Amino acid sequence: MALDTEHVHRPGALKQQNKPHKHGKHKSKGQLDREVRGRVSVKAVTKRNKGVQRRQDRKQHAEQVRKQKREEVLNKKRNRGGSSSPPHFVTVIPLCHGVNTKSAVEVLKSCDETATITENEQGIIHLSIPRFKQRISLYVPQQGNLHAVLDAAKIADSLLFLVSSEDPVIDDQGEEILTCLFGQGLPAITLAVQGLKTLPQKKQNEARKHIQKVLEKRFPQEKFHSLDSPQDGILMVRQITNQKLRTIYYREHRSHLIAENIEFEIENESSEVGTLKLTGYLRGRNLSVNSLVHLPGWGDYQMIQIDAVQDPNPLNQKSGKQKQKQDDAMVNMDEESIRMLEKADPSKQTSLQSEVIPDEMEGEQTWPTEDELAEAESHAKKKTVKRVPKGTSEYQAAWIVDSDEEEIDDEDEDDDDEEDDDDMMMDDTQGDDSDEGSEENEEYETLTVTEVDDAEKYDDEMDMDEEKIILEKIKEEKSHVMFPDEIDTPMDKSARNRFARYRGLKSFRTSPWDPKENLPQDYARIFQFGDFKRTRKRILAEKDDEGVMCGWYIRVHIANVPKEFMESYKPGTPVTMFGLLPQEQKLSVVNFLITRCGNFSSPIKSKERLVFHVGFRRYSACPIFSQHTNANKQKFERFLSKDTATMATVYAPITFPPVPVLVFKVQLDGEHVLVAMGSVHSVNPDRIVAKRIVLSGYPFKINRKSAVIRYMFFNREDIMWFKPVELRTKWGRRGHIKEPLGTHGHMKCIFDGQLKSQDTVLMNLYKRVFPKWTYNPFVSNPPTMSDRNTETMEEEGTAYEMFD
Repeated sequence: MALDTEHVHRPGALKQQNKPHKHGKHKSKGQLDREVRGRVSVKAVTKRNKGVQRRQDRKQHAEQVRKQKREEVLNKKRNRGGSSSPPHFVTVIPLCHGVNTKSAVEVLKSCDETATITENEQGIIHLSIPRFKQRISLYVPQQGNLHAVLDAAKIADSLLFLVSSEDPVIDDQGEEILTCLFGQGLPAITLAVQGLKTLPQKKQNEARKHIQKVLEKRFPQEKFHSLDSPQDGILMVRQITNQKLRTIYYREHRSHLIAENIEFEIENESSEVGTLKLTGYLRGRNLSVNSLVHLPGWGDYQMIQIDAVQDPNPLNQKSGKQKQKQDDAMVNMDEESIRMLEKADPSKQTSLQSEVIPDEMEGEQTWPTEDELAEAESHAKKKTVKRVPKGTSEYQAAWIVDSDEEEIDDEDEDDDDEEDDDDMMMDDTQGDDSDEGSEENEEYETLTVTEVDDAEKYDDEMDMDEEKIILEKIKEEKSHVMFPDEIDTPMDKSARNRFARYRGLKSFRTSPWDPKENLPQDYARIFQFGDFKRTRKRILAEKDDEGVMCGWYIRVHIANVPKEFMESYKPGTPVTMFGLLPQEQKLSVVNFLITRCGNFSSPIKSKERLVFHVGFRRYSACPIFSQHTNANKQKFERFLSKDTATMATVYAPITFPPVPVLVFKVQLDGEHVLVAMGSVHSVNPDRIVAKRIVLSGYPFKINRKSAVIRYMFFNREDIMWFKPVELRTKWGRRGHIKEPLGTHGHMKCIFDGQLKSQDTVLMNLYKRVFPKWTYNPFVSNPPTMSDRNTETMEEEGTAYEMFD
């Protein structure tokens, strides 16, 4: 039987469906415009615009690039050690006390019989070797003098590290020097081992393997060379002169020299300043007499004139009578043999002004109204009841200060309020500990014990005040780690007055904050760039066509140098000079990105005085620490972080990066200990550093969505004042204040979930902080490391005598 309904076939999901041919002939212009929806067709790009080249052109371009780089390396080598270029300056640094530096220098001096050897008063030894057509200057800084080693390394083209063939290959002092040099920036290096060939033949291979294993930790790609015989010396000289020179950018962009002759002229004995004359080879860039120069540890100065002096160390020395005449001319050098190259022009000379002189009348001021004048007069005539002696007039009573009155600097109190609160909390804790200790002492007897004399000597040498200070810092840092930024709300003072300068932020990352708001008076003294990166790029790209040419042997006359410079100078200590780029004498807000070193474990508090080695500069300041993020606001850090990079902000002279930074802390005995290293990040006064405080409260009654919180505030007015600020808890809840309950600080708060009884309610408040004006360009030299080691050995010897 046939079905009444007809079956309709419907294709399934696996049926092949071909795409229709879109010929476009039957579509109108309007339909085409609707499909295109404003999209523009891509234009055809030619091969030339795409940068597509033929294979032969690509090969030729790569060959040209290689040739250009090879020429740059050769030009750098030719600019050192030749007859028309300054000598190749080599600083010899021993990394172990068992190394004999004099023996190493004698091996290098005796490597070539035809070499001409001269030595000046500063201890610089010049080798002129016609065989290699090279001139080399050897300098050995005082062993253990950290500043001398760092200053000599800033000028050096190569560093010659001397290590011992016996244990220790590198001692603790050598490791400390290497850490500082790596942070400062290393030029080309050469490793030399002394005493290797004096060992038996069987032990030499073992010693080589051991030395290589030790050196691989610091220098994984460098090979060491033996330095025991004249043959080793000639190979060492060839290695030094032929090696590739490394670029140190802050040095290549500035002219610099190391003094080979120092003179100081003063008009009369009563004068405090004089003219310093430094003679040496000019390196780096050309030097203009109208620019400024910097003496590390002493600040910036102007120049009077620059003279050209005959080179005392030519590559090809004259022989016989000509040589004798040349020596006599150098010994009896007078003013006629010195040619003046440039003299300062007062109209073109760069000013030494480092600060802006603020105009006190520059700020806006609105004249008060009559009502404000009347109110001020009424406040001025307000009567105050005071206890005064009989017969005292009203005028005399106005000058009597009650014992209860106090003069408080609002700014200083506001800056150090949290620290005071933390100290009070610590004192209370100590008081509780002492009470517990008194209870425990009742359970024990008191015995009289006679101590030995050595223990008394140990106590006499201990500084208990320093021990207490360090202990307080350790406790404060531990409290900051456990309860970050938390402080207690004062009960005797209203919170709205105590935290008047703080504000609440809905989001620390995205909430707006005007960088020009409520700036301190010190900001009127600093300089600021419209675009620091563009200014830096323009200054570093400027050509130094004017001035004295690099490579000349010159004498620089530096004006108004304090006579304390020569009084503190010790013969043999390197005296270096660096030329400044435009704007680098001016002060601004400088940010350093630093990382703490692992060998220093004591806490470093913000606003603590530290010594900064910023490239060629050396000064002391009290920085403030903050986090390093990409946000427009940075959180203030009370202590230097131990495991993350931290930003340190100070008022300091402008220095165009890239420049390395070393941070030292001065101990009570004058020792400089390396605590951090990094680089100059930026010069930006608009960088916002916000200090956070956290007020804490505790649940009293808990409901489903609300809770009664107490101990955050202690009066009704404070709750109403801070009502708009958002609340958070340690367990992740968020909420806000709904209303106060009563007059003793209880408040009803609404949260996004039910609180736990062990939870803590927190309120974040923020205030912008600024560094203090503590910049000091004068830094004293630390004691030598050898003196510290001698004192340690004497103490150990005294301890060992106990057991004899």
